[in-house]
Amino acid sequence: MTNLKDILRTASIAAVLLAGSCAAPMNDGASFSNDPAVNHPISVEPHFSSIKVSFSAADAGLLPDDAGRFETFVTDYLSRGSGAISISAPQGAESTTAIVYFGQRLFEMGVPRSRILVGTHDGADQRVELGFIAYEASTKPCGDWSESLGNTEANKPSPNFGCAVQHNIAAQVADPRDLIEMRPSDSSDANRRAVVLDAYEKGKPTAAEKSKDQASTISDVGKN
Repeated sequence: MTNLKDILRTASIAAVLLAGSCAAPMNDGASFSNDPAVNHPISVEPHFSSIKVSFSAADAGLLPDDAGRFETFVTDYLSRGSGAISISAPQGAESTTAIVYFGQRLFEMGVPRSRILVGTHDGADQRVELGFIAYEASTKPCGDWSESLGNTEANKPSPNFGCAVQHNIAAQVADPRDLIEMRPSDSSDANRRAVVLDAYEKGKPTAAEKSKDQASTISDVGKN
């Protein structure tokens, strides 16, 4: 069977090339822009995350420590994983049993079956390995004091200008992939569109009606 780790690592390399092609241009050091994104570009790179857990039989389940690690790992995948999650079981008579067990657990935790890749591996390690690719955003460390802040006749920004802001953006962005390309738009609500068009053709208000809880009034404070 196909080695899923190799597939994911190959995809990771391809994603690195994509991220690099979309990165902001590097500053040549001759001058500094008023745009922090130019001075301190954010780099977005894929990272392969994986865990290995012991598995003996479906009716035995996982040991408490492994069960906790497994649930944390899957939750992490659901929040920031990109693409599929892989299950690689050791080759042998129980490989199918292990794959079915973990595939069902993943599905029960909210992973679509279409995003579950399965395979086997050989070797002495008899643990089941799960892995996925996630993107991480980072920028170079701050602290460039190569220029004197007292020398301001050129009125140029310092090398550190915007560095902290860029670090905060990289640390807080929910999905670093958004810094590479925009997400596709969801499809429009056909039912709501039909209601609005029908009201428009009849000359009625097209705005949604508000409930009493949503109603509001303007304060009278300061009117006198």
